[in-house]
Amino acid sequence: MSIQITFPDQHQQDFEDGVTVSAIASGISNSLAKKAVAGKLDGEFIDLNLPIEHDGALEIITKDSDEGLQILWQTGAFALAAALKELYPDIHFGQGAAIEDGFYYDTDRKDGQVSADDLETVAKKMRELIKANAALKPVLLSRAEAFEMFKNDPFKKQLVEAAGDPIKGYQLGDFVDFESGVLAPSLSVLKHFSLLSVAGAYWEGKSSNPMLQRIYGTAYFKEEDLVEDAKRRQEAKDRDHRVIGRDLDLFFVDPEVGAGLPYWMPNGATIRRTIERYIVDKEVADGYEHVYTPVLANLDLYKTSGHWDHYREDMFPPMDMGDGEMLELRPMNCPSHIQIYKHHIRSYRELPLRIAELGQMHRYEKSGALSGLQRVREMTLNDGHTFVALDQVQEEFKKILSLIMDVYKDFNINDYTFRLSYRDPANTEKYFDDDKMWNQSQTMLKAAMDEMGLDYYEAEGEAAFYGPKLDIQTKTALGNEETMSTIQLDFMLPERFDLTYVGNDGEDHRPVMIHRGIVGTMERFVSYLIEMYKGAFPTWLAPTQVELIPVNLDLHMDYVKELRQKMVAAGLRVKIDDRNEKMGYKIREAQTKKVPYTLVVGDKEMGEAGVAVRKYGEDSTTEESAKMFIESIVAEIGNYSR
Repeated sequence: MSIQITFPDQHQQDFEDGVTVSAIASGISNSLAKKAVAGKLDGEFIDLNLPIEHDGALEIITKDSDEGLQILWQTGAFALAAALKELYPDIHFGQGAAIEDGFYYDTDRKDGQVSADDLETVAKKMRELIKANAALKPVLLSRAEAFEMFKNDPFKKQLVEAAGDPIKGYQLGDFVDFESGVLAPSLSVLKHFSLLSVAGAYWEGKSSNPMLQRIYGTAYFKEEDLVEDAKRRQEAKDRDHRVIGRDLDLFFVDPEVGAGLPYWMPNGATIRRTIERYIVDKEVADGYEHVYTPVLANLDLYKTSGHWDHYREDMFPPMDMGDGEMLELRPMNCPSHIQIYKHHIRSYRELPLRIAELGQMHRYEKSGALSGLQRVREMTLNDGHTFVALDQVQEEFKKILSLIMDVYKDFNINDYTFRLSYRDPANTEKYFDDDKMWNQSQTMLKAAMDEMGLDYYEAEGEAAFYGPKLDIQTKTALGNEETMSTIQLDFMLPERFDLTYVGNDGEDHRPVMIHRGIVGTMERFVSYLIEMYKGAFPTWLAPTQVELIPVNLDLHMDYVKELRQKMVAAGLRVKIDDRNEKMGYKIREAQTKKVPYTLVVGDKEMGEAGVAVRKYGEDSTTEESAKMFIESIVAEIGNYSR
């Protein structure tokens, strides 16, 4: 009996019933057989050595593909668990999986968790298993068999309860683990791996559950790729905003107070305050009226806006005030700005009406998703909403986009792309159901981008539930893509809140609402800048712009204080290092703190009304008059350190 296999190029070929992916690959070429790690039959992964028993479309997954890497990492997670079980027979397992850049396994031990110091021992055991080159045997377990097998592991038992029947697994010697994906046929593919770190992870991501120990690793098919990955990880570590934030005393998160609720220390608060003052001044100059609105609102407000229907999982539970009123921590600022608009009767002469706020919001983020300043539960959004007549949409859109690009220039953000985000017309549950509105608004955005001559790409299914948007995608310092800014058209909320303005004909008309965020939330933007600048902020943003170091505390302090007074009067942020430490130590520490300018003041400088200037990152010093230095640094700050 034969079966018919269709290949990606639509070529078809007959094979004997029970042929394997491995045999098919060998029949095509020896090189393909060496590279093959699995197959994909009718879109579903299939083990390399399992028999194929029906017709189907087959894709051979190779080592040089992204899917091949995922299979390698899934195999790495299995090998890690097998090694841990041999070393620590009493160990309990949570979940293990391939992730974006490697794999992990969650573990638990009563006699002490696996620590970073144990990783080399675990890696050695993994290398022994890999060298043995034993086959990974696919198995099917009934739920009853799985319950019996994992009866002493509370976490695996919970996973069995949630699984179907039968449960797919793999066996290596006496070790068995269940796996929803596909593994390589043996551990020999794992020659180039590394165990990276350990970290705590709540079971199922819930802070009310036990804390497990998560062990991270990665692997590649080639040694040079593993070496390159190590370099990337070191660069990521050097730029990690959480590490830099700690070293420069910018912010901290205290779990006893609450995860995802950052405290801004004076240095970090200075950076944030500088950005906030900059953005408010920029927006006011561009015609925005800044407001303050409450962080709490009646739940009915978010039911009217649609956030309760479409965004409920990301909102905190409502607070029952005991008199029938339900208050909600706001997840978005737009309903608040709508109330500002509605507070007065509006005329066409007021449009475009631009309202902006540094608005504090709250999101119900799971504990496992929280990360430094990048993912938090309380955030302040650089938010703005413009209310326009229909014929003003395109010009206002272009004005907003020009403002965003101007801000990017001042922060030296150059690597970004434009994404027009449309609805998925088939997804009527996620998106407001109004074909005319969607077609009209999407056409307007596209026309505005074309008028400005900007390159963009279109993405279906990325729109907000109430309208299409332009997302400005930036590259982080580590090469990841994220949305920095957004401009969204909205025909829905003006309809739901019955917004009107009196036209020049004396009749009521419906405005269009434009949502926009220029630099996103203060938290995420500062984390982006920390990593972009590697903590060495340009002078205009640096928390301390100048550090003064007197050579002799008794002889030179009066002159140093006089210098500081002049610099502060000029608007500079200045500190004096008056500790009784050696000069070299003070200079090195100023460099460690990444202060843009360190000024050393001794007899010569005092006698000539000058300063010895050392810029961050440089070994040499230059002599300048104090007056010229102050003038030059003020000019540098005024030009955003360009």
